[in-house]
Amino acid sequence: MENNNLDQLRNELDEVNIEILKLINKRGDLVKKIGDIKKSQGIKAFDPVREREMLDHIIEKHEGPFEYKTIEHLFKEIFKAAKELQEDDYRKTLLVSRKQKQTDTIVSIGDVEVGNGEKQMVIGPCSVESYEQVEEVAKAIKAKGVKLLRGGAFKPRTSPYDFQGLGIEGLKILKDVGIKHNLKVVSEIVNPKDIQVAEEYLDIIQIGARNMQNFELLKEAGKSSKPILLKRGLAATINEFMNAAEYIISQGNENIILCERGIRTYETATRNTLDITAVPVLKKETHLPVMVDVTHSTGRRDLLLPAAKAAIAIGADGIMAEVHPDPAVALSDSQQQMDIPTFNSFYEALKQL
Repeated sequence: MENNNLDQLRNELDEVNIEILKLINKRGDLVKKIGDIKKSQGIKAFDPVREREMLDHIIEKHEGPFEYKTIEHLFKEIFKAAKELQEDDYRKTLLVSRKQKQTDTIVSIGDVEVGNGEKQMVIGPCSVESYEQVEEVAKAIKAKGVKLLRGGAFKPRTSPYDFQGLGIEGLKILKDVGIKHNLKVVSEIVNPKDIQVAEEYLDIIQIGARNMQNFELLKEAGKSSKPILLKRGLAATINEFMNAAEYIISQGNENIILCERGIRTYETATRNTLDITAVPVLKKETHLPVMVDVTHSTGRRDLLLPAAKAAIAIGADGIMAEVHPDPAVALSDSQQQMDIPTFNSFYEALKQL
């Protein structure tokens, strides 16, 4: 008799579980519909005041046997799941999302392509210091078949007393050296008003980590006809990184290269912590090509090669690294730049992969 009662109670429990499941799914459908309406009205989907009101109403109606804090915890988890459901739908609508475009975006810079399966390198000094300095690096990388030359003309530095770059003069040097050696040039722009000027001198406009959420700069970059190399912010989540790219693509510029350059953590052994798994995540979530900056992520010459090997092995479309003719006298980041012989060894080791 007792076994019969036990079986009956278990059957009832199974039925209740299914009813709860149906109600949770029904709630999810309602939340999605509410989110769609809010989106059409330009209202934020998440409303903490409304959530608190619902939670208070639930607690008010609660009659046991669970403790109030248990019920509150259970419904907070349900609310959290519903919020994630809305966020998933939002991510699917992003223009940079793989859901919007299944095929990989290939960014063309003249006769150079990024994202077509061939690994590209972006190599050059941290800062443009002189024509002779940039040309010496350009000759060295050209000899190895590298096609993309980088150099900082506008340098957002932590200290206002550090070298800030040569500005427009630095861009002119890059362009002249690039034309002379048939290299495409890349440099960072930090001010929205300089985007149009940069178009005259650069083949790729870089937006650096400190400006990843400079939304006015992103909008202007989105109006540019030049490809954009967008670096991940120092403490940015991948979702925030994707949304920064969305600012650019929403203005019409689809030629975006994402660049993982390490994030700030509690670890001090390296300059930043290279989030190497960001590469496959970004390749899965977006259709954009992804590069890895091994110089800024590690900040150490002795780690550049293993970091670059890891980036290539995990699927990166290219590597960015810094080279200076004489790093000891560099005006910025001397400890992390390779000299030319070190670069030659670095290149040959990667070429074997």
